[in-house]
Amino acid sequence: MPGTIRARSGRILAGPRPRGFQIAAAATLLAIGSCAQASALDFSTLAAAKPYAAALSHLEHREIVGLSLTFGVVFFAVVSAIGFIRTRTRAARMDAKARSEISSLRDRVDRAHALLLSEPQIVITWPAAAEEPELFGDMAIVAASSAPHRALAFGTWLSAEQAAVMEEAVELLRSNGEGFAMAATTLAGRYVEIEGRAIGGRAMLRIKDLSGTRQDLIDLTIRHEKLKHDIDALRSLIEALPSPIWARDAAGNLTYINPAYAFAVDGRSHADVVERRLELLDPRARESMKLSRLAGESYSARLPVIVAGDRRIFDVFDIPTHSGSAGIGIDVSEVELLRDEIARKVEAHRRTLDQLPSAVAIFAADQRLAFYNAAYRVLWGLNTDFLDRSPTDSAVLDHLRAARKLPEQADFRSWKTQLLDAYRAIEPQTHLWHLPDGRTLRVVTTPNPEGGVTYLFDNVTERLELERRHDALIRVQGETLDNLSEGVAVFSSDGRLRLSNPSFARMWKLSASMLTERPHIEATIAACQPLHSDDTFWQSLRGAVTGLERREPMNCRLDRSDGSVIECATMPLPDGATLLTFQDISDSVNVERVLRERNDALETADHLKNDFIQHVSYELRSPLTNIIGFAQLLDDAALTGPLTDKQHEYLGYITTSSSALLAIINDILDLATIDAGAMMLDLRTIDIRSTMEAAAEGVRDRLTEQNLLLDIDAARNIGAFVADERRVRQILFKLLSNAISFSPPGETITLAAERRDDAVLFSVTDRGPGIPVEIQDRVFSRFETHTHGSRHRGTGLGLSIVRSFVELHGGTVSLESVVGHGTTVTCVFPIEHVMERAAAE
Repeated sequence: MPGTIRARSGRILAGPRPRGFQIAAAATLLAIGSCAQASALDFSTLAAAKPYAAALSHLEHREIVGLSLTFGVVFFAVVSAIGFIRTRTRAARMDAKARSEISSLRDRVDRAHALLLSEPQIVITWPAAAEEPELFGDMAIVAASSAPHRALAFGTWLSAEQAAVMEEAVELLRSNGEGFAMAATTLAGRYVEIEGRAIGGRAMLRIKDLSGTRQDLIDLTIRHEKLKHDIDALRSLIEALPSPIWARDAAGNLTYINPAYAFAVDGRSHADVVERRLELLDPRARESMKLSRLAGESYSARLPVIVAGDRRIFDVFDIPTHSGSAGIGIDVSEVELLRDEIARKVEAHRRTLDQLPSAVAIFAADQRLAFYNAAYRVLWGLNTDFLDRSPTDSAVLDHLRAARKLPEQADFRSWKTQLLDAYRAIEPQTHLWHLPDGRTLRVVTTPNPEGGVTYLFDNVTERLELERRHDALIRVQGETLDNLSEGVAVFSSDGRLRLSNPSFARMWKLSASMLTERPHIEATIAACQPLHSDDTFWQSLRGAVTGLERREPMNCRLDRSDGSVIECATMPLPDGATLLTFQDISDSVNVERVLRERNDALETADHLKNDFIQHVSYELRSPLTNIIGFAQLLDDAALTGPLTDKQHEYLGYITTSSSALLAIINDILDLATIDAGAMMLDLRTIDIRSTMEAAAEGVRDRLTEQNLLLDIDAARNIGAFVADERRVRQILFKLLSNAISFSPPGETITLAAERRDDAVLFSVTDRGPGIPVEIQDRVFSRFETHTHGSRHRGTGLGLSIVRSFVELHGGTVSLESVVGHGTTVTCVFPIEHVMERAAAE
């Protein structure tokens, strides 16, 4: 029906309406349709309004728009209010429902928490999107109640091995969701069960403390697993052992054998051996094992056993068990062979060591002496009885220390402890012992494979001394060669330079680099030829170095082109080498020439002097003889008449001076005769005492004048000897005159003679002032005078003539003088020399 709207139930909502109402209703429906998206109401009934919409099509557009806006606003406000009211109602219902659910969840959480805490455990969870874990439970299980997160530090409450396993398992749980379960023991000794699994996208780890029966069960499980593992390992080991192993029941029947046993008895398998009762040992051995088993004792013996048809030696051990016995047989055949071989070698070794000059001592593992050789006993001077008692190493050291035969030590205990460390060493050790008696020993301590130490004592005193001497000799030789002014070069048998000194290189202007390369003699000659081009010399030198048959030394002088003079000498050495020496004698040659010229001049001057002195002496002697003769003539009153006292006094002075001058001239003539080699001795047998008295008679007047005494000390039977009596008397006269000159009044001069088997000694001793040491060597020189303590100055010829006359007899003159105590001059005349000269004349 036009203009009728039905509800969803089909009830008519409205009938025909006026035009204005129709317009308003249509506008309202349009507005409601436009706002239908914002309302929660059901507007499906608006489909009945389509006829109104069609009826409005002919209305004016302006009216429709205006009315639509008005009614739309009103309707939107109404709908909004209704929606707000309904939303608040729904929110209230939802809030009440949420509160109810929260209360229910809290109850469930409380019940779950109480359930979790009903047992001692720790629960750790890792949310899917969170890195930090959540922990709750009894942290005392891991002794980390003060720091909950330390439960994840597994290394603080688990062993290192278990902590590593836990870290790996937790990592797999969190990354791959792989669950695990394990039992562990904390460092505090508590048993815990650790379980990890993934639940609802979370990784959960539970650490549960085990106690009571469950803990005992875990303990038994762990022990069972360990024992099972150990049994499996032992079984695998027994199966793999090459030694036969068996087990028997209480009746002695085999219950178990390993493959080695089956092989030894030629059995095919374990069942075959047990079924056939194949025995490894003979009946006698089995009977002995049975008796030991019944007595509850272990059995052990070394027995011969047939293994696969071959006779072997076994060490058999059988041990009683609760259910029977178990045994093993160890093959020691090779050990026996080796033991016998070792015993033979040890015996041979000991016999060899006993013949060695080096001292050897072997101490066993218990540090007792097991072997020593004769050299060891002789080295330390030990008693055989003491050594045969097998003393300990420490006792031997203490015994040697008490005898002061060991090196002196500040801390002997520490030194001995360090030495005995050789028993725990691996490598040999070497020591040097410097003994109190001056010997040096090289001591080698070698650990023995079977335990103990072998001491080797080697006396290296001579070797060290030789090494020191050799090193010192080499150093001295090197320093000597390097500092010699002579050039030295040694060429080996192959003609190459072995060594040289700097003077050789400097003398021949050779470079150090060339000499370092050990040049051949040919290269050396080529480098030296610019300074001396004599081919003959170099050919001779080449032959002296490289010759094989005749290697004769050579000496020659080289006049080099630079004006120097070199003296060269070669000397063959015992090892086939050749020593060359070059000495620059240029200065010596020049000095020699000058000295020769000067010597010739001095000899000429000396001859002139001697000729002059001899000539003058002879010329003075003749008029002096006349003066003396006329003075004696004037002194004879019978011929010339009496003289006054003054004249007589002057005449005495003339006589004394003339006599002294004559003596000087005679001395000069004697010295000139000796220098000319023309002095001849009148050798004959002379009486010693008579000669002494004759010399004393010649100075008696001077002794009386000076108030001096003369003591002649000579044995009555001193005898005679062969000499020139005149010259011996002259020697004694000169010595007595010299002693009178230096003796103070009232003193005594001693003239002594002594006869020995090979010589006759004359000595004159005065008690004068003595001669200072610094001039004693010059008193025998010619014209050397000494006035210390003397009352007159002489010519200095007396002692010089004494020495010349004594030396003509082949003797010597010596002087001993102490200032303030006097002087002794001794002349020694050798008997044999004078007799040989007399026989020759």
